[in-house]
Amino acid sequence: MQIYIIRHGETDWNTKRLLQGATDIPLNQNGIEAARLTAEALKEIPFDEIYTSPLQRAVQTAEIMRGDRRIPIIKDERLKEISFGPYEGLCCGKEGYSIPDPEFVNFFQNPAHYNPPEGGESIAQLCVRTTDFLTELIENPDNREKTILLSGHGACVKGLLSSLLITDLKDFWKGGVHKNCGVSIVEVKDGKARVLQENVIYYDEKRSTNYIE
Repeated sequence: MQIYIIRHGETDWNTKRLLQGATDIPLNQNGIEAARLTAEALKEIPFDEIYTSPLQRAVQTAEIMRGDRRIPIIKDERLKEISFGPYEGLCCGKEGYSIPDPEFVNFFQNPAHYNPPEGGESIAQLCVRTTDFLTELIENPDNREKTILLSGHGACVKGLLSSLLITDLKDFWKGGVHKNCGVSIVEVKDGKARVLQENVIYYDEKRSTNYIE
């Protein structure tokens, strides 16, 4: 089994450094173009199925990646982005920073000590649901010979890879936030999974403005 994992394309909220979380924001034109370029680069990959977050930015990316393949796109709540509750829509960039909790910086800088706002989701909770999804996918014998694409989000993708790459929550962001349309590949042989590549883009890096320091 091979599992391709992609972060969604760029949105206007990405460019403005606004926390998106569970808020349903569409791709912008640049995000659509980056997804198209990525789809073109991976057009020969024989995907059997595509799973996606139900949020439209991930669904749009999944649809572009599918192209003319006659395969299902399956929405799964476990692939949604981490929820920031009342902080969604607030700016987390250096310019215009508007998050009222001074401890929120732990989300990026010290994830083991991040405490979500009321109504939000912890990183540990995210890891539980994404790991549950990935484990279910890997352990299903019907998937043994399949090539599957997962379309998700920045923290969601890190959550999916966390059970394979990290042993301590403090290392959750090791390697940084994945770029929009960054592609990772997980290979599963004899029930064991290993990461073949992480966060590879197939378009000119100048196209992406979504870098979080």
